[in-house]
Amino acid sequence: MDRPMGPRRSISRHARLVLLGLLLALGLSACGGGGGSDLPLPTAASTGDAPVQLDTPEYTLAAGDRLRINVFRHEDLSGEFEVDGNGNFAMPLIGEVQAFGLSSRALEKRIEDQLKQGYLVDPQVSIEVLTYRPFYIIGEVNNPGSYEYSNGMTVLNAVAVAGGFTYRADQSDIVLQRGGANAPKVVVTATTRMLPGDVVTVGERFF
Repeated sequence: MDRPMGPRRSISRHARLVLLGLLLALGLSACGGGGGSDLPLPTAASTGDAPVQLDTPEYTLAAGDRLRINVFRHEDLSGEFEVDGNGNFAMPLIGEVQAFGLSSRALEKRIEDQLKQGYLVDPQVSIEVLTYRPFYIIGEVNNPGSYEYSNGMTVLNAVAVAGGFTYRADQSDIVLQRGGANAPKVVVTATTRMLPGDVVTVGERFF
């Protein structure tokens, strides 16, 4: 009775070894294929950035701003002047004045100081910005382009000036660059206050 049982146990043991070998081979093949490890990892940009509340600093002058400068009791020195591409403009008596990067108050003082140098005893200067340099709005608005800035305007005002959102616009994906197209991109909301020279990009909604 013992002799016939031997071969059956031997065959069964052999089958188990073969099966174990196949399972090991399949497991190694799955690990070595690298299919899962080659998938791209999610990035921070893919999750979206939270809107940032930007500060609204004191306005500083730059190319394209048009100024009304009044020198008290000296109409011959007063007038309208436009800041050129180098950030300067020319006035009677004192010649070229650098305005780039200055607030209106700082420019008033600069002109007064220059007029004191052999021209006027106690000059008093006031400055009004007549026309600000434009802002730019691109992306999913009906009429992208550059537009004249109005004091106190928000991103939503800018969108309205540009004809409103398109039907593809993602109103939660609005990016602002303060200082031009090379400035850092910051996610903002429609109520964010703008400044002249800002670039606004409205993103596209994916259905």
